[in-house]
Amino acid sequence: MDMKLEVVVLPVADVDRAKAFYGQLGWRLDADATAGDSFRIVQLTPPGSQCSIQFGTNMTSAPAGSAQGLYLIVADIEAVRDQLVASGVEVSDVFHEGTLGDRFQPAGTGARASGPAPEHGSYGSFASFSDPDGNTWLLQEITTRLPGRVEAAQTAFASAADLASAFRRAAAAHGEHEKRIGAADPDWPDWYAAYMVAEQAGTELPT
Repeated sequence: MDMKLEVVVLPVADVDRAKAFYGQLGWRLDADATAGDSFRIVQLTPPGSQCSIQFGTNMTSAPAGSAQGLYLIVADIEAVRDQLVASGVEVSDVFHEGTLGDRFQPAGTGARASGPAPEHGSYGSFASFSDPDGNTWLLQEITTRLPGRVEAAQTAFASAADLASAFRRAAAAHGEHEKRIGAADPDWPDWYAAYMVAEQAGTELPT
């Protein structure tokens, strides 16, 4: 049976401040409901995400700011970082790990290697930011999933920008394919489709 992660609850001290912060990121406001003065629940969803966040009044006993290292998966980490900075968010520089686990170390401690992962290796590039309460988020760039992480016969994209990026990668690879066969490929739509599905599933790419 399917069990899909639907919501992550964030502990915050100021509900309105948190709502304004995540709203400025462009996250969709799904709900803001109250029951008298004793309970309030706010739900927002990041663009392209199937999992939402909730926070409010009398929702959790966890200390405000204690949610650490929450992941936001992106296809182009520099573009997303630039978008967040333009929205007024303080985001770390893009970094990669010198040693496994460095991603969880605070910015400025020297544990993070500067710049994206070599050749922008999937899963390897990160950036971090915090909300006003100190809950921390990690941007992680993933372009190709590891084998078994995606159903081999299915593929999906979170946004038009992600789909466009996948098309560009497929186009570049298909150009090399046509060079190898020495002719134009009339079945390029099938080749593109096979490439994009295999890339997401982490299986062998067509040549």
